Amino acid sequence: MSQKLKSKSKGSRRKFLRNASLAAAGYFIVPRHVLGKGFVAPSDKLNIAGIGAGGKGESDLHEFSKSPNVNIVALVDVDDRQAVKSRQRFPKAKYYKDFREMLAKEKNNIDACSVSTPDHTHAVATMAAMQLGKHVYTQKPLTHDIYEARMITEAAKKYKVVTQMGNQGGSGDGVRRMKELYDAGLIGEVHSVDSWTNRPVWPQGIASPTGKFDIPKELDWNLWLGTAPMMDYNPGYLPFNWRGWWRFGTGALGDMACHIMDPIYRILPIDYPTSVECSVANSWSGFFQETDNPESAPAASAIHLSYPRTDGKGTIKVSWYDGGIMPERPDELEPGEPFGNWDGGVLFIGTKGKLLADCYGANPRLLPLSKNESAKAVKETIKRVPEGHYLQWVNACIAGYGKAETSSNFAYAGPFVESILISNLALRSYSLKNPSGKGWDDKYLGRKKLLWDAKNMKITNFDEANQFVKREYRDGWSLNV
Repeated sequence: MSQKLKSKSKGSRRKFLRNASLAAAGYFIVPRHVLGKGFVAPSDKLNIAGIGAGGKGESDLHEFSKSPNVNIVALVDVDDRQAVKSRQRFPKAKYYKDFREMLAKEKNNIDACSVSTPDHTHAVATMAAMQLGKHVYTQKPLTHDIYEARMITEAAKKYKVVTQMGNQGGSGDGVRRMKELYDAGLIGEVHSVDSWTNRPVWPQGIASPTGKFDIPKELDWNLWLGTAPMMDYNPGYLPFNWRGWWRFGTGALGDMACHIMDPIYRILPIDYPTSVECSVANSWSGFFQETDNPESAPAASAIHLSYPRTDGKGTIKVSWYDGGIMPERPDELEPGEPFGNWDGGVLFIGTKGKLLADCYGANPRLLPLSKNESAKAVKETIKRVPEGHYLQWVNACIAGYGKAETSSNFAYAGPFVESILISNLALRSYSLKNPSGKGWDDKYLGRKKLLWDAKNMKITNFDEANQFVKREYRDGWSLNV
């Protein structure tokens, strides 16, 4: 896969800004030594705009601001209610409701953007920022659709900007320790992996909310809808439950797989799957009467992907479970020992043993747990990220494109997210109905193994599924590829 764990250079994390946006803006950078030791020149700071100032955007901006080399200079949110805390924390930052207006007016004043909006606007905001030469930190999942992920990955390379997806565990010690234990051969060759989460913790598998409601005066509903089709406002979607609706969110997978499955893609020799199959929890309205809720992600699901190893040594099966469904507990785990943590976990199954970790790849341990005493002899060989995921990106932006690495740059995150979104394609295809309706066995068309052609982004044995590779945007919105 594109970026694997490896040692990073020890170059300075505080070099002068050299990216294209600064060059275009004509900034004159005063060397720090001229101003005195310890003084951080305004021109030596990273000016960040927050696209999405509430919720996760609020905490993201707070993390970036912990660096003395960061200015939060602009805030964007379509809902004034959600932006209150960020506006109080950064009173000098200019405030906008439309990120497109902000980019047009502030393009010469910003160096980078943090994108933390609902999933359906990740790609358009990220692309617009990169096309102006701005570095980008985009929350997980990187995009809503497979096509968007591919285009964003290519654009990051084209525009030569520093990128990071917001899966913080990718910079954690846990996944690095997992890699060291794997490389030491303690579990042999991995042939299968189980991963799971307790999500969703919001409504899924239900009918769309109904009723007539007035749009709150603080909310620009049209901008909130963004790329999604026009529809009536309903408070059932805001500020968090949008995750369970395909028009806006990407379900349990989109919320948690970037955290939980990251060790799989970061450690194992895989890139794109060749097949995916799934099963989902049924919803019933009466005796033998299934409820059809195609606009909502299922309440629970199990998904199985097959990956050819990039080293040519066979395939690796990767399984995902959500909604309270979990894989079978391994025999090596005692009945009272925790299987992952509250958020979920990941289990590598190898020819010599098993390796278990919590969400974010945290707390990695061999099974049975008695083996971990001998694992202490495995030396630390992979450089850690002591500054953390957020400031790693900040420091890389200041260093300049190609001068420092980030753990989840889009060259890595894009293909990783595609695999997650391929799983969502399977979920959405699962309940596609047969128009002929010739009985129980013919009622659904999508309940099959889907074969994936990654190069062409296409399911080859069920064309109906390909409608979920790329969605149509509402008029006025474009990825501008």
